[in-house]
Amino acid sequence: MEKLKNYVDCVLQPKLQGDGGWIEFQSFENGEMTAVFRGECSKCLILHRCCAWIEEEIKKDLGLEIKLIAIRKKPYFQDT
Repeated sequence: MEKLKNYVDCVLQPKLQGDGGWIEFQSFENGEMTAVFRGECSKCLILHRCCAWIEEEIKKDLGLEIKLIAIRKKPYFQDT
């Protein structure tokens, strides 16, 4: 689980920050990873496409098949 959290923090988060988004690893249990999306991600209309991309990146880079559960957190960056 620490490897997955580190991947989210060090690889995925910087990529999303380029578009004004933010992802935080919350938990991983029974093949399901829960992540909190903030910033532009929290109001994005195509977040489901990004989640599918994240699942593919984790599979490609870490060899893990996961299902990503996205939680949108508002009010964007003000609560961080």
